[in-house]
Amino acid sequence: MSKVATRFAPSPTGALHIGGVRTALFNWLFSKNQNGTFHLRIEDTDKERSKEEHKIQIINSLKWLGIEHDGEEYIQSQKIQDHIKIANELLQNGNAYKCYCSAEEIEEQKKRARQKKMPYIYNRKWRDADEKDAPKDIKPVIRFKSKIEGNSKLKDLVQGDVEIENNTIEDFIILRNDGTPTYNLSATVDDHQMGMTHIIRGDDHKINTFKQIQIYQAMGWVVPEFAHIPLIHTIEGKKLSKRDNASTLDDFSKIGIMPDALRNYLLRLGWSYQDKEIFTLEESIEHFNLEGIGKSPSKLDISRILSMNEHYIKNIDENDLFNQLSKYCKLYKTEIKSDKKDTIKKSLTFLKNKAKTLEDIFNNSQYIILDNVNFNQDDIKLIDEKAKKVISDFATKFTAVEKLNKETLEPIINELIKSNDTNFKGVGQPLRIALTGSKFGPGIYDIIISLGKEEVIKRLINKKLG
Repeated sequence: MSKVATRFAPSPTGALHIGGVRTALFNWLFSKNQNGTFHLRIEDTDKERSKEEHKIQIINSLKWLGIEHDGEEYIQSQKIQDHIKIANELLQNGNAYKCYCSAEEIEEQKKRARQKKMPYIYNRKWRDADEKDAPKDIKPVIRFKSKIEGNSKLKDLVQGDVEIENNTIEDFIILRNDGTPTYNLSATVDDHQMGMTHIIRGDDHKINTFKQIQIYQAMGWVVPEFAHIPLIHTIEGKKLSKRDNASTLDDFSKIGIMPDALRNYLLRLGWSYQDKEIFTLEESIEHFNLEGIGKSPSKLDISRILSMNEHYIKNIDENDLFNQLSKYCKLYKTEIKSDKKDTIKKSLTFLKNKAKTLEDIFNNSQYIILDNVNFNQDDIKLIDEKAKKVISDFATKFTAVEKLNKETLEPIINELIKSNDTNFKGVGQPLRIALTGSKFGPGIYDIIISLGKEEVIKRLINKKLG
């Protein structure tokens, strides 16, 4: 058998959908596992809706996840003449015919099917008719002569054997009356010309597969292997659509989900290997196989994605984490200035505490990243006279501290708790608000040590605190 070749074939009519991303991932992993090649085909024949910016977004999204295609992108719109040539060959070898039904006739057939509550199938009126009887004022479509007798069986690499009665597949259009090819013709010709050995895609394509196999057979081409992956559903069990929140890679990137975590989640979404949960990129390639794909739809679970992301935040190298945080801040928040980088790096151990996303780490780090304290208006209301006294008393005692660590700070905090007749929160909360602008955030000792003596004093005498 020839070297394994797979492809991902998105339409650049919008942002890359999470279901498409998983399909791309499975194709890529399968080809890499088999030492084959993975190709990207841009199906841009819908000229109205196809946009260059969407194509760029698709390529960048896949790269962000670590999926790089082999060779140049294959642009479908540049191959239209090849598709038309094959349609004409099918016409000449008796596997297709011209259909002169008017739009009104087709609509009438559809209407009758609706009345009978049956699926519409074209009535094959022109299949064996003589072209001499063709109306002169109608430009024909070209229809493929589908098999009428018997059954067809698909040996699906995920679903197992799938059988269909041939008479349920209509004589589908391969060339419209404006001369443009339809999806099933274009996809088949492209897959053949690209030398695809395995077509791995969503199981909503099953009926297309039966149509496309007939084109392969009519042309005498080698039929590739097919694998149909169950679709991704929402947590409520509905089919996931582009209109759902968190359905594109950008949605996840914006909230600070890291590529490795999302890739690991998507790998495990409908695929399993023993009871292993966490896979490095190398392990994903090594263990991936089509046998591990389940037959039922998977549910996209945001809480599971967050928990996977939290695992990566806790366990990856902190230099790598800092680099990812820097990129994230530059892209979606504010760039980390060079004089703040060392402080953030040194403080990551506690800044990442309980963080599920890079956005959580950014929120915990804002008091370092931003030059001025941004006060939460509700929290600043908590600075009453007692809180002001705590801040003032702390500032006085703090100026005398020479070495900044928990051992030198703890006695001051304990003394303030006693002298102000309060508890740890009664001292920690006002200080946290004064230093970070919010009552939420890292521990008070971590905040003070990370800011340094000079910056702490500067913030404690802030005029906004009265």
